[in-house]
Amino acid sequence: MTRNHLPGGADLEEYGRPVFAEVSYAGIGFGLGFAVVEDAAKTKSLTSKGEYNWGGAASTAFWVDPAEELTVVFLTQLLPSNTHPIRTRLKQLVYQALVD
Repeated sequence: MTRNHLPGGADLEEYGRPVFAEVSYAGIGFGLGFAVVEDAAKTKSLTSKGEYNWGGAASTAFWVDPAEELTVVFLTQLLPSNTHPIRTRLKQLVYQALVD
C-alpha cells in the first residue's frame, strides 16, 4: 500500500507533468491512493524516502513520514490550490521545527 506500484519502479515524472502540484514528480512513485517518495534527493524538497502524501483541490494536504515519525493533516479551503505555495511552505516550516 505504501510502496511504489508503478511498473519497473518508475516515478510519476515518467507518466505526466504536475499541473496543479507545487512540486515536481521526480523521485515520486505511486502507491495505492497516494504519492510515495522513492528518491528524496530527486524531489528537491524536505522529505524522507518512504514518505507518502496527497493533496486536495482546495489546498488540503496530508503526509506521513515514517522515518521522522511524523503525520500532518492540513485542511483549508483555498481555491485554486496553486495560487500560493502554501503546502510547500507548510512542509518547510514543519521540517525546520523538528528537533532530534
